[in-house]
Amino acid sequence: MASTTTLKLPEPLKARIARLAKETQQCAHGLMVAAIEREVERAERLRAFVREAQLADRKIDEGAPVYSADDVHAWMERLARNPKAARPKAWRG
Repeated sequence: MASTTTLKLPEPLKARIARLAKETQQCAHGLMVAAIEREVERAERLRAFVREAQLADRKIDEGAPVYSADDVHAWMERLARNPKAARPKAWRG
């Protein structure tokens, strides 16, 4: 069940939302809910990306293999042609 939340919007933003709702034949409420949902999903993906990057950084500090970007890009091109293409050799790790 949905709960009610009150937002205080600046008048110019409120007018833009109302205009867009009218032009797209949607309700202002639906536009705002969709926009908030997109922003929350974007922020969640960004946080997950940063956590993954921090974990990878820690693993590298602990001695995980490291590959050159050129080797990885070449490998990805080979993978597109052959899913069993050999991985590149690590230059450290």
